[in-house]
Amino acid sequence: MVRKWVAGRHRQIRLVAFCAAMVLAVPIVASAPLPPPEASGTPVALLVDLGSGQVLYAREPDKRFLPASMTKVMTAYVAFEEMRRGSLRRDRQIEVRPETAAEWNGKGTSMYLEAGEQVSVDNLLHGIMTASANDASMVLAQGYAGSVKGWTFLMNDSARKLRMTNSHFGTPNGWPDGGHTYVSASDLVRLASAMIRTFPAEYARYSGHKSFKWHDRMLYSHDPATGVVEGADGIKTGFTREAGYNFLGSAQRNGRRLVMVVGGARSEAQRAEASRALLEWGFAEWSARPLFAKGRKIASARIQGGERNAVGLVSPYPVYATAPRGENPQVRLRVVYKGPVPAPIAKGQTIAELEIRVGDLPAGRVPLMAATAVPRGGAMDRLFNGFMNLFS
Repeated sequence: MVRKWVAGRHRQIRLVAFCAAMVLAVPIVASAPLPPPEASGTPVALLVDLGSGQVLYAREPDKRFLPASMTKVMTAYVAFEEMRRGSLRRDRQIEVRPETAAEWNGKGTSMYLEAGEQVSVDNLLHGIMTASANDASMVLAQGYAGSVKGWTFLMNDSARKLRMTNSHFGTPNGWPDGGHTYVSASDLVRLASAMIRTFPAEYARYSGHKSFKWHDRMLYSHDPATGVVEGADGIKTGFTREAGYNFLGSAQRNGRRLVMVVGGARSEAQRAEASRALLEWGFAEWSARPLFAKGRKIASARIQGGERNAVGLVSPYPVYATAPRGENPQVRLRVVYKGPVPAPIAKGQTIAELEIRVGDLPAGRVPLMAATAVPRGGAMDRLFNGFMNLFS
């Protein structure tokens, strides 16, 4: 029986009837395939299938470590958020401050920005995501927020909203700052997932490019997967002597999207070998079993104080279970949310998660969103729906 758990109520009720067919009466035991040996040498490694939320491989996923230039993914994410709000335009020109040019021109990876130069946000983001330009990150941060402190406030606020509980940002570019900037692999996957799913056009525009020409210079990416692993399209490398060689990467094949993290590799070669091996292993040794098509109603959530006492739950992308290739274990589903959910609710608002458990493997979770808006109800609506919730 497929069931859902309503957090805070300590009771279980049946999920919508069509979900029951997804529980397959076959052996429950599932054996995870042996991971690639190349992944065993890095202190931190993580591979997640976004369509099921399942962790396919993990070593120290919640350990805090230094991200180096992977920090710039959060800088890009904040810029995307501000563009969506209408507060930042892609064609906005930002002037390079003399003190910024003096400190950051040519420092580490760089666009070699000069004092007084006008640079568009679009070019800064290309420089940040492709060339990993330290000076571009500082120019964007100062030009928009007025100061590095103002920009890192936005970074940490976004991290809090994404529930990145083992991360903190003290710099826009990941330059060593005495350990004030740190992340975990699990948090980086949250960030990557949010960027890919919330800002697909921006992700495609700025991630997964091997080079970027600025003035008369050709600036190159150190991404070890794009152009080598089929379907790879980013996201960001990082390196300092303190951090080692890091990579937050992703690849998509036949509708499946994998995200991986390698942290603290000893060399550029080890980072490349581990990253490529994890992605190839994830596609070769695991298969996707479709559960729900994009936009299909999966369940309902109870609403408090709304015009209606329930709202349909959907996923804006296909949902599947990830199983070891060649095996057919039982799939169990559970909808998790804290309810009843107070109105008003916006269409597309994330209000629940679908837990996907394949055999005895660790469960994954994918977010579920409201299929329609639910305005706050009038006095009679609230009274009637409150009464109905007592008996549902």
